[in-house]
Amino acid sequence: MANTRDTQQSQNSQKDHKEQDGSADRAPKPMEVLRQARTQLGELIGMNAESVSSFERTEDGWSLEVEVLEMARVPDTMSLMASYQVDLDPEGQLTGYRRIRRYERGRADSHRPGGR
Repeated sequence: MANTRDTQQSQNSQKDHKEQDGSADRAPKPMEVLRQARTQLGELIGMNAESVSSFERTEDGWSLEVEVLEMARVPDTMSLMASYQVDLDPEGQLTGYRRIRRYERGRADSHRPGGR
């Protein structure tokens, strides 16, 4: 009986410690996923992620489209931007990315959603 009680106390102590330091097992909140994605992508490609233009939960985790400043120019509307498709696992860790388009900051999309 003493071992059972000691084991239970140890498990409760570990659980309390995780809850206090915020590391208890839980799914990350959407804003945490957004921040992690921007930070991780920026570290990998060596450029700053400016914004997230698309964000969704998938069967495998998360999928985002992140806008990155690739080359600053003057005037700013001529700066070269890129959109990256970023995939993350359910815990918010980057599992893959790819550049899907490049464009000048001042250019509007040439197509409309739905192909109209």
